[in-house]
Amino acid sequence: MHGWTGKIVTIDLSDNRIAKNESDTSSLHAFIGGRGLGVKLYYDAINPNIDPLSPENIIIFATGPLTGTAAPMSGRHAIVSKSPLTSTIFDSSSGGFFGKELKFAGIDALIIKGLAEQPVYISIQNDDIEIHPANGLWGENVRSCTDKLSSKGRVACIGRAGERLVPIASVMNDYFHACGRGGMGAVMGSKKLKAIVVKGDKKPAIADEESFKKACREALHLIKEGPAASKGLSTYGTSSALNLMNYTKILPVKNFRQRGFDRADRVSGEFIKENYDIKSHACYNCIIACKHIIKSGMFENHEVPEYETLWAYGPDSNNADMDTIIRVNRLCNDYGIDTISSGSTLAAYAEIMGEDIDELLALVKKIGESEGIGKELGRGSKALAKSHGKDVAMQSKGLEFPGYDPRGVLGMALAFATSNRGGCHLRAYMIAPEIFGKPMKVDPHTFSGKAELVQIFQNEKAALDSSVLCTFASFTMSDKEFVNMLSSATGMDYSVEEFLKCGERIWNLERLFNIGAGFTRKDDTLPERFFGGGGINRAEFEKALDEYYHFRGWSDEGVPAEEKLRELGLL
Repeated sequence: MHGWTGKIVTIDLSDNRIAKNESDTSSLHAFIGGRGLGVKLYYDAINPNIDPLSPENIIIFATGPLTGTAAPMSGRHAIVSKSPLTSTIFDSSSGGFFGKELKFAGIDALIIKGLAEQPVYISIQNDDIEIHPANGLWGENVRSCTDKLSSKGRVACIGRAGERLVPIASVMNDYFHACGRGGMGAVMGSKKLKAIVVKGDKKPAIADEESFKKACREALHLIKEGPAASKGLSTYGTSSALNLMNYTKILPVKNFRQRGFDRADRVSGEFIKENYDIKSHACYNCIIACKHIIKSGMFENHEVPEYETLWAYGPDSNNADMDTIIRVNRLCNDYGIDTISSGSTLAAYAEIMGEDIDELLALVKKIGESEGIGKELGRGSKALAKSHGKDVAMQSKGLEFPGYDPRGVLGMALAFATSNRGGCHLRAYMIAPEIFGKPMKVDPHTFSGKAELVQIFQNEKAALDSSVLCTFASFTMSDKEFVNMLSSATGMDYSVEEFLKCGERIWNLERLFNIGAGFTRKDDTLPERFFGGGGINRAEFEKALDEYYHFRGWSDEGVPAEEKLRELGLL
C-alpha cells in the first residue's frame, strides 16, 4: 500500500488485548485518513448517545496518507472521539513530531477502548506494542511526564487536568503541541491512559516518486512565495494577527462586550519580538516554523503564546500584562488545559462577578487541579453560565468562540454556528476571504454569497484535515496542489472534485452523528448577545442558514436528505 500503511491497531485497556488489522481500502479512499478515517471508524463503532467518559467509549489517534512524507507541513495527526464538553463528535489535530513517528511505526489509526485497572502508558516501537504501568507518571504534569518518557520516542500525554477529567483538558505532544479543544485529555484520563510514546523507522511508501517530488516542489515554492506564511507567520507566529484583528475592529474584548482593545500593542506579536529574545521552532518538515521559543531571560525556554491565547488571556480578560500571559500559557500547556476555552470561561466568570480577574494564574491552577471554583470553571462557559443563570457564554454547541467577533465577519458567524464541533474558526476559516482577501476578497459585512462559500470551505478543510496537512498550507496552496501530492503518494487518482467530495462526505457523517446525539437546527446558532442592537440581523442570519442547508442538500431542519447521502455513498 502507498501513502497509507494499511494497518489499524486496536488496544483494549480493560483486558490488555492488542489487535492489528488491515485498513479497509475503500474507507481510506473515501475518507482519506486523519480526521476522516477517525470519524468513519468512530461512527461505525459508537452509539451517538454514549457517555464520553464511559469505558465503552473509544478514542482514536489517526495519521493521514501525507503524514510523515516529504509533503510540506505534513507532521500532523488527529484525535477523534465524543467530546465531554460539547457532546458532539469531535476531532482535534496537532503538529510537532508525534504524528510522523506514529506513521513511521506503520499505523493509519490507533483505536483505544476500555478502562485500565491502574494508570498505564502505551509504548509503540515499530511493530512492538506494549502496555506499561504508569503509576510513577500519574500525578505528573506534561513536562515532567514527557521528560521521563522521551528517551523511548515521541510522547503524547495528559497533565493533571486530564487525570481529573476536566472537560476542557487537552492531549499534549512534544511538550507544547496540543490537541487542545473539546476535552480529549479527559477522555484519555477516563481510561487511565497517561501517555503514548512512539518511535518508528518505516518511511511511508510512495506510489509515484517522481511525480510526488515534483508536486512537493511546487507546493514548497508556493509556501516560500506566500507572504502570510513565509513572512508573517515565520517572523511572529500566529501572534502577528492580533494587531490586524484589532485594526479591523473584530478583536473581542471583555467577553465580547466590546470590540477593539486600546492596549493591543502591548499584547501583540510585534511587542513580543521587540521585548523578548525569541527563536523559531518548526514542526516536522515545515519551513514556516510558526512556533517560537523564548531563548533567554526570566522566561528562558518558555513557548511564545499563540494568537488565540494572547487574545483569551489578554483583551478578552481585559489584561495587557504580557508576562502574565506567558506564565498562564506555560501553566495551561503543562496541566493540559485548552487556552481558548479556559480563557473564555474566565472572561465569562469576570462578567458574572462584575469585575476583572487579577489572579489568572491561581484560577488556572484551580482548573487544572479541579478544586474549588476551578471545578466549575473547568466545565466550560456554557455550564458556568447555566449554573449562574446568566447568558454570558460565548459559544456554539458548548465550544467557546475564538478571538474573532462574528458581528464584524458574517461569513465567520455562519461558520461558527454551523460547525459540527461547535464554535470553531478552523472548520471554515472565513477570516481568510473576509479579512485577508485570500483566495478572494469578499465583503465581511454581508451574508450575501456566504452560505455557498462556507460549505465549500468546510468541505475543503475536512479533506485537508484528513490528508493530514497543516491548516496554514491552505494559505498558499490550492486544492490542485493538495490533490497532486495526494494522488502521486497513494496511487489513487483523486480529482479536485473528488477531494472536495471526500470532505463533504466527512462533514455529512459528522452531522449524522450529531443528529443521533440530539442536535437540531436550534443548535446552529449564536448567543443572543450577537443579535440586534447594531449586531447581526436575526432574519438575515436565518435566511443565510436556510441557504446553507440548501447548498448542503439538507432539509429545512438541517437533516441530510436521502438523495444526498446516496450521492456520498453513506446509504
